Amino acid sequence: MNTPVRTIILLFLTLHLACESKMTETTATGVDFNDLVSIGDEQFQIIDQVGELEQSLIDAGLVDVEAVIPGIYVDLKYSTEDNFFGKDVYGDLYRCYVQPIVAEMLKKAHQKLKEDHPELTFLVYDGVRPVRVQQILWDNLDKPDSIKPLYVADPKIGGLHNYGVAVDLTLAYQETGEALDMGTPFDFFGYPAYPDREQQMLREGKITQEHITNREILRKVMKHGGFTGIGSEWWHFNAFSRKEAAERFGLVK
Repeated sequence: MNTPVRTIILLFLTLHLACESKMTETTATGVDFNDLVSIGDEQFQIIDQVGELEQSLIDAGLVDVEAVIPGIYVDLKYSTEDNFFGKDVYGDLYRCYVQPIVAEMLKKAHQKLKEDHPELTFLVYDGVRPVRVQQILWDNLDKPDSIKPLYVADPKIGGLHNYGVAVDLTLAYQETGEALDMGTPFDFFGYPAYPDREQQMLREGKITQEHITNREILRKVMKHGGFTGIGSEWWHFNAFSRKEAAERFGLVK
């Protein structure tokens, strides 16, 4: 089961606190203890700090998608090594941020999903990707500069993730958070992940009709929310074109 990262971290902290004495007060350093957790007869509180990167996103006016859409799951793949680059480039960022209007569009898509498939929800892999992070990915991609744009947007130009108007996500079961089988993992670079090649991949036995059906559910609800997909990644959706994004929003540094 693909358990969201924040759940894992909360579980770890909860187990850790179970071995310590009860903590109910603000520490001497001024860190607030929030998120009350009960373990047996004891009550503990979990530190929920906002790191430097996350604070910069808040200051830029972006919003946490989980605050807008209760009931979704978030597993930021770039806060792990489970991505194409095999690197954690977000550090202590575990919440997904996007432009406020994009969060509302995603909420509309989620509402449509719940109407059609109440047992399902979204599992979000990525939202805004600040340019400073994009530069790290660009610098660490072991490809000639001439073909790097096939894999990652040039930070000098910026991609839609850098404006906070693109989202990477899949479908998951509401009860467990387990992702549906889409035929390939997130960040898989190859024809089996291409929406444009699905019928060919089906004929060649690389994906199944179930995979296509699951992807079609995702595409349908995202379209309802106003998003458009791309031909090479089943998980990627854009809220605006590059021109519209540049006119309406600045790059998130």
